[in-house]
Amino acid sequence: MRGDNNSDIMMDVLILAGGENKRLPVMKGFLEINNNRIIESNIELLSGIFDRVIISTNNPELYFYLGVPMVGDVMKSRGPMTGILSGLVASEAPEIFVIACDMPFINAELIKYIVDKYKAAEHQINPSLPPFTEGGRGGIKRWDVAVPVYDKKPQPLFGIYSKRTAQAMEKNINQGKKSLRGFLSGLDVLYIEEEEVRAVDPAGRSFVNINTIEDYKREILAVSNEQIALRS
Repeated sequence: MRGDNNSDIMMDVLILAGGENKRLPVMKGFLEINNNRIIESNIELLSGIFDRVIISTNNPELYFYLGVPMVGDVMKSRGPMTGILSGLVASEAPEIFVIACDMPFINAELIKYIVDKYKAAEHQINPSLPPFTEGGRGGIKRWDVAVPVYDKKPQPLFGIYSKRTAQAMEKNINQGKKSLRGFLSGLDVLYIEEEEVRAVDPAGRSFVNINTIEDYKREILAVSNEQIALRS
């Protein structure tokens, strides 16, 4: 990651764009908010934060024009977990930040806060670990995942995944276990508490995603109302 917080973590960001998109007439990332495609706006924002933006998709011809690297599923099973695993395999970075392509209001400050918290926590000494063990370097705690909590629930499509999770992901996928929240229960997870999240993103707009045309109409109306309020 790069940016004004001087982070020394090498990190890519993965945009999950491999959904089947059965309930919308266009690809979710191509929906427009403020006359801009969601995926284009997010790539612009994320490119200013991370070393590299990668798109997870099985339809690369749709995204060539964006000029960013892409990765297809490395396993036949479809779903977010397979997309994340594919991103971990493709990335040279030890961790990736993951978001979904249908999240139009991601908050750059919240993203930076999560990464900074992950970095700080990773450097806290864990006295239960001897030096230079698999669990840490010199007793340093190594988190597998970092995700925010909002509305009393973990938000697994807006967080950090370490390459250390890849083997467990592959096992879960092979066993037909596709729930990301269930997957987190078996890992060392740094949860960003809801109070911290709300201090940066009070309304939790970062976690809004668009699955149906009704969702889209509601968010278009919300944006329009916000603009009217700002002008009045």
